[in-house]
Amino acid sequence: MKRIGKQSFEFENRPGIIGHAAVGGRKEAQGPLGADFDQTFDDTTLDVSSWEKAEAQLQKESLALALESAGCKASDIDFVFAGDLLNQCISSTFGLREYHIPFLGQYGACSTMAQTLLMAGIFVDCGAARRAAAVTSSHFCSAERQFRTPLEYGAQRTPTAQWTATASGCAIVGQTGPVRICRGLAGKIMDLGVKDPANMGAAMAPAAADSVFQFLEDTGAKPQDFDGIFTGDLGAVGSGLFLEALRYNGLDLSGVHQDCGLLLFDRERQDVHAGGSGCGCSASVLCGHLLRRMERGELNRILFCATGALMSTTSQQQGESIPGVCHILDLA
Repeated sequence: MKRIGKQSFEFENRPGIIGHAAVGGRKEAQGPLGADFDQTFDDTTLDVSSWEKAEAQLQKESLALALESAGCKASDIDFVFAGDLLNQCISSTFGLREYHIPFLGQYGACSTMAQTLLMAGIFVDCGAARRAAAVTSSHFCSAERQFRTPLEYGAQRTPTAQWTATASGCAIVGQTGPVRICRGLAGKIMDLGVKDPANMGAAMAPAAADSVFQFLEDTGAKPQDFDGIFTGDLGAVGSGLFLEALRYNGLDLSGVHQDCGLLLFDRERQDVHAGGSGCGCSASVLCGHLLRRMERGELNRILFCATGALMSTTSQQQGESIPGVCHILDLA
């Protein structure tokens, strides 16, 4: 692999995404991208006894469907990179344990889809794997219980709050494929002191702006070189701050930028306040909507810039601020 500039790198062999799948819940199925899901569930318990088990089931289903899409069996996969929002990434470990694939757990909060896909691409590009899987998930009810308040508490949501997606996305990376991983960037931790867990967009926007600015600086690319620059998931508040920060640095992305948190749901009709969030948000938008559009030739080159708020229940209870991070993949 070739290092470019300060933080970016180029994949020498340009590994490809050979299969992908997105699964979601009822609210996701009712949104603007409902037709791009490979499977959706009317009952978000998925017929199991807890929200956490339901989220684990989402990962199990998305990996199974992605393997089918790639024409592979679990035994054909050399590594699986997976993570989620829950403590100790239990959705990933419990959801994927039956596959018996060498497992490397990841935590990047809502940026986990980009992080796992970067790792899968690196392992395939350098020859450590022939095929690798990248998978992540989130569930509205499990996230609310862990980070905010259980649903039965009936807490009111602020206008800046985002709706955690009940969804999972999985991509299988191989040596060739219709969509290639060309370049990438691993983001830095950015923290401007935001402490409100109901305003994740504001916490993550600085990291997104920093990573996009650095990637363009490192590579010499311009915003207009891409059919879309997709952040995920800044929502309405974070997207505005992101664009404002880049304009301050001389970059206008207003004509090319879209946010996965604003694509997944209809804010007017679905009452998600500032938009969607959660690991499954950008994962399902990428592994469903965006990769399908690329395979149809509607998008030729995109930047996938997944963002994460690196908080925990412990850090919140101790009054810490919310650090953010943003990882980038250049897909063509």
